[in-house]
Amino acid sequence: MTEQAAVSTTVPTTVPTTVPAAAVPGFGKGPLAAASRAQRPGALRLGPVDLIPWTVIALVYLLWPGQAPFAAQVLVLILFALSLDLVLGHAGIVTLGHAAFFGLGAYTVGMLNVHLGWREPLTALAAGGAVAGAVGVLSGLLLLRYSGLPLLMLTLATSAMLLELANYRSDLTGGFDGLSGIDPAPLFGTVAFDFSGKTQLLYAAAVLLVCFVFVRRLTASPFGQTLRGIRDNRRRMEAVGTPVFGHLLAVYSVSALLAGISGALFAQVNAYVTLDVLSFERSGGVMVMLAIAGLARPYGAMTGATLYAVIEHYLANVSPEFWEFGLGVALILIVLFARGGLLPTIERQVARRSGRARQ
Repeated sequence: MTEQAAVSTTVPTTVPTTVPAAAVPGFGKGPLAAASRAQRPGALRLGPVDLIPWTVIALVYLLWPGQAPFAAQVLVLILFALSLDLVLGHAGIVTLGHAAFFGLGAYTVGMLNVHLGWREPLTALAAGGAVAGAVGVLSGLLLLRYSGLPLLMLTLATSAMLLELANYRSDLTGGFDGLSGIDPAPLFGTVAFDFSGKTQLLYAAAVLLVCFVFVRRLTASPFGQTLRGIRDNRRRMEAVGTPVFGHLLAVYSVSALLAGISGALFAQVNAYVTLDVLSFERSGGVMVMLAIAGLARPYGAMTGATLYAVIEHYLANVSPEFWEFGLGVALILIVLFARGGLLPTIERQVARRSGRARQ
């Protein structure tokens, strides 16, 4: 009886010290809760600054319709730069052959349109991205086993081989003459591509918006945080059990897909494709765009590609033969006086001024 009583009167020495969140009145409400949700990985935080680029696009469409074709070209460059920033800025994968995926997307749309009569723009755009993404997966399985200078040379060689292949199969690609006469069907069967370029501008802006939001969500997610960890210290990430190669292959494939979409968009906006889409100049140019504004910044690709296109456009009008000299001078000045790019430099200046104001 004594033993039974001892057992029945035993009281647990530990009690739960946490209360279910749902039982707390007002939990999940108010400004603090909203701020907490905004800081969660994958949260897409939007502010007034996010409206600026899209407002500029709307103003160009409404107030300067004559600049619509040029603005559409700029949006294509922004999307291409955004795809490279995903691997270079967030994952640390250095490549000089990103034009290979851009060219694959462009030639996919061109050949489908010219040779097979596939004129529907959205499905052709998806096909260009899919082909480039598939090649990204296959090439990444080999190329991403290397890093540094070997990877740089291999990516450059891959792009050069595709360029020569496109030149060799001139019966399909048009060779140096390129593919002309690309004629996309009207969007949704009603909105036709016209010579004014206004439809192309809206179409390019819509594609860029979808891709931009996707990249923002991806880089803010735990996957994006893991990529930055790999970029900063690959050995440590391997030591904690992170599947480094799988992450790099995934982001490389996504980047290739986005580059393919930008190339497909280029073909639809310009109605032609030439070997230039696979050239080293295109791969090097997009790296310059990112160097101008800074890597791994939400609006780095937008800022860098826009400045690059505007400078190129202006200098080409002033001196068609020596515009690259002026672009080189501008890049040297940025490297010397804005290390890391324009956006990081502005961020540092703002941080210094805010620190002085607090003091």
